[in-house]
Amino acid sequence: MRARVFVDFWNFQLGWNGAAGSGVNCDWKRLPRTLVTATQDLLATTGSNVTVSLEETLVHASVNEATEKPLQNWLTNFLDQQPSYDVKVRTRRPRPRKVYCRSCQTETSKCSSCGEPFISNGEKGVDAALVTDLLSLAWQRAYDVAILVSGDADYVPAVEYVQSQGLKVINAVWASKGHDLRNACWGSFRLDDQVAALTRS
Repeated sequence: MRARVFVDFWNFQLGWNGAAGSGVNCDWKRLPRTLVTATQDLLATTGSNVTVSLEETLVHASVNEATEKPLQNWLTNFLDQQPSYDVKVRTRRPRPRKVYCRSCQTETSKCSSCGEPFISNGEKGVDAALVTDLLSLAWQRAYDVAILVSGDADYVPAVEYVQSQGLKVINAVWASKGHDLRNACWGSFRLDDQVAALTRS
């Protein structure tokens, strides 16, 4: 059974920071192998005696080029060079943001204490790019099982379509997140259970 791993970088990384604790680093070299093993174990619980082989690990990330240059370098010059990895990095541009107060019914764009403007760092296009890969590779029959590393409910329609085509989607998700996505997928396993195996020594 051919597997492709789809990683929503920030969804995974923020969950890792919360589950593993401050200063504990993930071993990204071991991540694909660990996810494939967990997927194979999950399939075995249904009596399926198949071998899952990794085809590719697609990582979708966004960076603020002004403040996250080291992260951008790590994603493009280290992670993207590892076996099986295809890392796609989008630029995240800060935008002014307004905040509405329900109590006084006013809108403001600056902090009342220091006067600094409110800034939004939304991830533009990462979800859409990941969905595009998930769907286009399904259409090409480039995998039998997709391992989707995210808890974002925005992926539910794409997952439902992929599974309507006879393919499986396995959700690798943090325990406290992603109930809707987990329920939409063929199966799921908790990333929390993989922290020890993925901790970089």
